[in-house]
Amino acid sequence: MKQGVFNRPSRKLVERLERIATSTLANAFDRVGLHANIVTHIDAAAPGFRFAGPAVTVKEAAGEFGDFTSEDFAVGAMIDAASAGDVIVVDAGGAECSTWGGMASYAAKLKGVAGLVVDGGVRDREEMIEFDFPVFARHMIPTTGRTRLKVEAINVPVTIGGVAVAPGDIIVADGTGVAAVPAGKAEEVADLAESFARDDAAAMEDLKAGLTFSQAMAKYKGI
Repeated sequence: MKQGVFNRPSRKLVERLERIATSTLANAFDRVGLHANIVTHIDAAAPGFRFAGPAVTVKEAAGEFGDFTSEDFAVGAMIDAASAGDVIVVDAGGAECSTWGGMASYAAKLKGVAGLVVDGGVRDREEMIEFDFPVFARHMIPTTGRTRLKVEAINVPVTIGGVAVAPGDIIVADGTGVAAVPAGKAEEVADLAESFARDDAAAMEDLKAGLTFSQAMAKYKGI
């Protein structure tokens, strides 16, 4: 199995992005040419799930039942590669079988992993909720990935919901969706998104003071 290395962004930068809604990040993306970095068709496994953290990326191959060995289904290697605060990002090519379940959620939660994004399937929604481990995926499906999925590489470039993600990119996920912030653009995106968030707060105060929504939209271009 191929396994790369990467430099993690500063915790301070991750925390700045963690405080910002993905909707606000999307507005900032438009300004810096990253509109394609909003992940599509991948949703939270349960309401209230959210996280931010550097991506530990995983590339999987998918086949039919029996195409691979149980050892190829190396979910433990994904968790081993992640540190506290990381987000595991799995490119399973949209496969309709589960690459992750309740026991993996429990192990990752104990290690302090921030969350999981899978372009493919997961299972055991109730246990994800019980363990408070946030998961975003394309499919919620009972079918096991064991002997159907093979972990080919960890910490290599992957594609999730049509978005290219490199190891160390910062993934932000909330109830609205998932945003992939390229590491090299993260400071710029954070600065711009924070300015939009300040405008949102100011607009709410103006609305409370009697400004109409039309007037607020004219005054604050980023809301």
